[in-house]
Amino acid sequence: MRERFYAELGPLLDAEPRTAVVLAVIGASSLREVSARHPERVIDIGIREQAMVGVAGGLALTGIRPIVHTYAPFLVERAYEQVKLDLGHQDVGAVLVSAGASYDASTAGRTHQAPADVTLMSALPGWTVHVPGHADELARMLHRAGRTDDRVYIRTSGQQNAHAHPVDGLLHVVRGGAHTRPLVVAVGPILDTVVEATRDLDVRVAYTSTPHPLDTRGLRTLAGPTPVVAVVEPYLEGTSAPAVAAALADRPSRVAYVGVPRGAELRRYGTPKDHAAAHGLDAAGIHARLKEVVG
Repeated sequence: MRERFYAELGPLLDAEPRTAVVLAVIGASSLREVSARHPERVIDIGIREQAMVGVAGGLALTGIRPIVHTYAPFLVERAYEQVKLDLGHQDVGAVLVSAGASYDASTAGRTHQAPADVTLMSALPGWTVHVPGHADELARMLHRAGRTDDRVYIRTSGQQNAHAHPVDGLLHVVRGGAHTRPLVVAVGPILDTVVEATRDLDVRVAYTSTPHPLDTRGLRTLAGPTPVVAVVEPYLEGTSAPAVAAALADRPSRVAYVGVPRGAELRRYGTPKDHAAAHGLDAAGIHARLKEVVG
């Protein structure tokens, strides 16, 4: 997805003259051709992530549409105050595009991991959070966001599904069945793993690439009157809990969340697959968790 993001920036800047890319070194080497073509609209300010977001806020105040990019922990956690104030409090928009996801850069250590990024961005007013499950989904989200003035966070990942799905913000049924069956909601690039994990479970599976704001109307329709629901999210476990709880508040329901566990920090290096297994986010771990819920 990250390479696709870089590839799409040239056509986007060509088509939308008010767009500009703001970087903090990361990605600059992949955008040399684009920068040569649009030198005034690809801005690398050095390793100053807080200033990067501040510059984006200033550009937005002048009518420019900034696209801001670096690793998720530097973009969201390190520059959180600037995201909150220089964009949100000023009521201007930007497209923040992160790399690294929860633990894609596992060999770089905890400094490059951000399982809480979606939780943090969802806590700020006025943001839409996209978690694409395929590079084609990312491309559609990026071009659409580049034409608006909204505040948009797009979280890219090294993991992706085999096929792209709609990016309209709604829940889409991947495996159907009777409404009495439990519903498993898979977010973004974890879908294919969820499908594998539920192969022998009598459940329905739905997909979304936009966890915030969540398609609560679709959730209510799919969940039924006495729902059993599990949300599998490739970031901090329970991030979707407030939205799901509000959507199902008037119904007797049983809801479980499967994601990066809270309260336990993995302090070992390893591959992303190692981290997925350690966090219970591989097919075997998800199967075990869901079996506890659905029986």
